[in-house]
Amino acid sequence: MVDIRTGRPATLAPNGMVTSPHSLASQAGVDVLRAGGSAVDAAIATSAALSVLYPHMTGVGGDAFLLVHDAKTGAVRYIDGGGRAAAAGTIDAFARRGLAEIPYRGVLPGTLTVPGAVASWGMAHAAYGRLPLKRCLESAIGYARNGFPVTARLAYWRELAREELAKSPEAAAIFLKDGAILTNPDLARTLEAIASDGWHGFYEGEVAGELARWSKANDGFFTLDDLKTQNARWGEPLKGSYRDVTIYETPAPTQGFAVLEMLNLLEPMEMHRKPFLGPDYVHLMVQAKQLAYHDRDRHLADPRFASVPMERLISKKYADERRALMDPARALPWDKIPSYGSLAGDTVYIAVVDAEGNAVSMIHSLYGGFGAAVVAGRTGVVLQNRSAYFSLDPKSPNRVEPGKTPLHTLIASMAFRDDRLWAVVGCMGADGQPQIHLQTYLALIDHGRDIQEALETPRFLSGRFAIGEPRDTLHLEGRIPAETIAELERRGHMVNRWGAWNELAGHAHGITVDPVSGLRVGGSDPRSDGAAIGY
Repeated sequence: MVDIRTGRPATLAPNGMVTSPHSLASQAGVDVLRAGGSAVDAAIATSAALSVLYPHMTGVGGDAFLLVHDAKTGAVRYIDGGGRAAAAGTIDAFARRGLAEIPYRGVLPGTLTVPGAVASWGMAHAAYGRLPLKRCLESAIGYARNGFPVTARLAYWRELAREELAKSPEAAAIFLKDGAILTNPDLARTLEAIASDGWHGFYEGEVAGELARWSKANDGFFTLDDLKTQNARWGEPLKGSYRDVTIYETPAPTQGFAVLEMLNLLEPMEMHRKPFLGPDYVHLMVQAKQLAYHDRDRHLADPRFASVPMERLISKKYADERRALMDPARALPWDKIPSYGSLAGDTVYIAVVDAEGNAVSMIHSLYGGFGAAVVAGRTGVVLQNRSAYFSLDPKSPNRVEPGKTPLHTLIASMAFRDDRLWAVVGCMGADGQPQIHLQTYLALIDHGRDIQEALETPRFLSGRFAIGEPRDTLHLEGRIPAETIAELERRGHMVNRWGAWNELAGHAHGITVDPVSGLRVGGSDPRSDGAAIGY
């Protein structure tokens, strides 16, 4: 008899695999793989489908960052798809509007930065695409035009955002209609323009004209010129190591370095010898998080505008210095290791491995639920509110400036053993993303869980979910052992007990590659509507 240790088994496949937070989107990606598409083709197909099927989490109006592994060369390449601030996006522009901080919802955050995801799709496809972009977007266009079923999760998040969505006539017309099927014919036409003309179909032409018209009519920021200057950028990923595993993360302006710093802090503490989910195991991860997030809030910004000491932050030597602040016996007070983030945020993560061993790790987001909660005119595009992460403090490295990308919580990851692709891992969860990467990697590396077991493991997230909540709140899913929770409280942690499962603990997904058989082993988070699908 096989022991049942998860709600579902890991998915095994000999060729290609896709995993994402919606099963129909994963299937769209696998359909493209079966048609001869590359890992990049499948990632674009999945990302586009999610832009329709999961509008509360992602969309054409958001940003996307990718790690791409080329099996022939062994290289891991990075695409920065962060949207840039409009030319009119200045601190003075907000002062003239009488605002001391950037609003979280509405036209202003929606138009302060230009959507970057379509530029990411185009750059990746130009380098690694095999099928026409039209074929990659086929499923997404069909779901937008003909409709798709509203899941219980989408219905829940729609109700949560109802008041904000109602303020946007275009958003209300699409998302607040009754019925089990949702359609977005305007978005179908936007996707068709992208399918026909790629970058030009979105940032120029009729779609761009409507985006700019709507922005101007609503006192927004971006213009046609801002849209035309948006592009994605190739760059070098961050590279670190933990025990026998080499791990790649996305660099600034994303917070990927925090994962590598936490792993560096914990490596000498022999986490593989700590009881899995025991009090020491959780306590030390929380303290590593506090140190890394303090560094994040102090240093992280767009490296084209600010000096980010990245090499130092991810060095083993720096971790050795910082580790002295960790206290194995007591919780660290936030006034000693401060952090200023918020855990709220919604995103989708996509992992793809194709039959040749090429892989994509892709993170794509609107930031908050339904982003800025506005739809840009007749485009059907939900605009992101990522620009709410900008600061209006002139002294902040993350202050708003024209052409600048805000601090990004979005991160994507890949891992290698013996110079061979071993894992493609990522998640949603805003500030929680590095914490979820850390917990997933430690479950895989230190405690031998398979990818599905690692993703189903009960999670903690350290930090606040709402303004006014203490920053040192430690949120714990109820499946964490009761004795661990009790000991964490004894050590001074401010514990918030969640139920057995909580969607706020993030949607994580991943694929591992068996080093002997080469089988793709896929996992999907039961906290989402997703599935790992292979062939």
